[in-house]
Amino acid sequence: MAEFNEIDVNATAVDKSNNYDASEIQVLEGLEAVRKRPGMYIGSTGPKGLHHLVYEIVTNSIDEALAGYCDRIDVELLPENVVRVTDNGRGIPVGIHPKEGVSAATVVFTVLHAGGKFGGGGYKVAGGLHGVGASVVNALSEWLELTVRDGKNIYFQRFERGHYDKELGVVGETSETGTTIVFKADPLIFEQSTEYDYDTLLQMLREQAFLNAGVRIIFTDRREGKDEPVELYYRGGIREFVTHIHNTRGLDVLNPEVIYVSGTKDDYTAEVAMQYNDSYNELVLSFANNVHTPDGGTHETGFKNALTKVINDYGKKFGLLKDGIKLLGEDVREGLTAIVSVKLTNCEFEGQTKGRLGNPEVRPFVEALVTEKLMNYLEENPAIARTIFDKSVQAQNAREAAKRARELTRRKSALESASLPGKLADCSERDPSQTEIFIVEGDSAGGSAKEGRERKYQAILPLWGKMLNVEKARIDRVYGNDKLTPVVTALGTSIGEDFDISRLRYGKIIIMADADVDGCHIRTLLLTFFFRFMRPLVEQGHIYIAQPPLFKVTKGKQVRYAFSDPERDRFIEELGGKCDVQRYKGLGEMDPEQLWETTMDPETRTILKITLDDAVKADETFSILMGDKVNPRREFIERNAKFAQNLDF
Repeated sequence: MAEFNEIDVNATAVDKSNNYDASEIQVLEGLEAVRKRPGMYIGSTGPKGLHHLVYEIVTNSIDEALAGYCDRIDVELLPENVVRVTDNGRGIPVGIHPKEGVSAATVVFTVLHAGGKFGGGGYKVAGGLHGVGASVVNALSEWLELTVRDGKNIYFQRFERGHYDKELGVVGETSETGTTIVFKADPLIFEQSTEYDYDTLLQMLREQAFLNAGVRIIFTDRREGKDEPVELYYRGGIREFVTHIHNTRGLDVLNPEVIYVSGTKDDYTAEVAMQYNDSYNELVLSFANNVHTPDGGTHETGFKNALTKVINDYGKKFGLLKDGIKLLGEDVREGLTAIVSVKLTNCEFEGQTKGRLGNPEVRPFVEALVTEKLMNYLEENPAIARTIFDKSVQAQNAREAAKRARELTRRKSALESASLPGKLADCSERDPSQTEIFIVEGDSAGGSAKEGRERKYQAILPLWGKMLNVEKARIDRVYGNDKLTPVVTALGTSIGEDFDISRLRYGKIIIMADADVDGCHIRTLLLTFFFRFMRPLVEQGHIYIAQPPLFKVTKGKQVRYAFSDPERDRFIEELGGKCDVQRYKGLGEMDPEQLWETTMDPETRTILKITLDDAVKADETFSILMGDKVNPRREFIERNAKFAQNLDF
């Protein structure tokens, strides 16, 4: 129950002296609004917002490249989490702004919605945060230093939390042009952490290099004496983007070359790169003015419509499709990796997170472009066309098989007197917001969990045997699978196109497996299943991982449970040595009371909530971990081993 303090409701209702007039309206001057409500401008003050600061500054340099004035951008992570971004563009204008009375560069960094991206003269195409990027970064930095080179002079200005004491001034001479911005994120704003993640920034910068063929981005991490520059330069642009995705994930491609189409009309340009692989998952990444649009939009819709039409028309033209048979969009996109990138003068983004392109005129432009050029390509490359068509037909057959299996499952459930799995120990509460289900590895642990649980709101579903790796299986193999069907039935939501989260029976779905390699495998298999076939459960925060202890440290009547080696050692030291230390090899070794106290009691347990900040990154991770290729999986484990607990091998 919510608790409200220090409010006298009755007094508030009748207090006529509590006037609300013009004097109550607060006006935030300059960049105060940004510091007051940073989430409105960068999404959050967590890691995502922190890294977005770098994105905003780099995007300004990318816009210079799009305008044709920049071909090199240096991004450096300096000690104490300072960032330096240097480009060889024209340099921000330094002349006096006619309205503001200070240098144009100062205006760019101190006035919201100021920049060269509004009138159309400075930039024809721009991907920045609609002109507020530089000023927002300045407002949210402890300090920021600006250096501008205009081919004659070097100009310098320093800001502290958005304010400055000295106007932009000349500090030297030069024949070079460009801009350098050095800033340190303000720990008063980013209280959680101001430490940048190298891999996150590398992925973002690599993406920008792919999207802007010919732009050279040099990324260097100078923290802790690393100083190893990475050059990101891709003359092939988004074609190399597709190749990189397949190589990273260890996927075998079906058509040997990346199919590429591009075109221009009026103020619009579009390019599409696509290639099929032997997986059953599609990955279509769309961008507008270099900004990722995770929710799609008119450009992505135009591409998908064109692809479906072309494959169907090709099948009919060459007698490969029977009359009345039509391939669906999901059929022709199975195993597809595609990049759709459009650039236009005025992007109209939609949605709360502005992750969807809304320009209506873009859809017919992209659709017509892809329809014409893709059909020409397929007719000129019949072997590749047949490979793609056969892949689509196989996907259609699997979809039909899944439909039959789904109907069979429905009939079977209707005929059975009890539709819930036999091994499910259900709870008595029926309100999903109050209930949770533990999916437990093994009958032994399941038995302890059943005895130790709180029966009112905790349900237990034991799993046994080897689970299906859905990364290597189409949905038709999931229906009727004796290891996954109990999970689907217990949750009540169904899967795939029938998924309905409103029928979810438990608000928390907690995976409880042993703290060893086998347990890790079980967790990964289940997470892969949820991500591929019940993704809204992950997106909306219903999936959790239980954290059982690794050790029980006992001295006399004093008992401590340790979740890591360092914690075990600390408890031994606290209890004075000569302790009895028990290493739990599995959940089944705990009696019901221990399991409740350490892993199931909401008052004392630790559970990890699975979040989906980056669906593309999650998709890549599951492809690597659960795919056929060993080398990408080994590289991933080696790269991320530092984040894992010590496991017994």
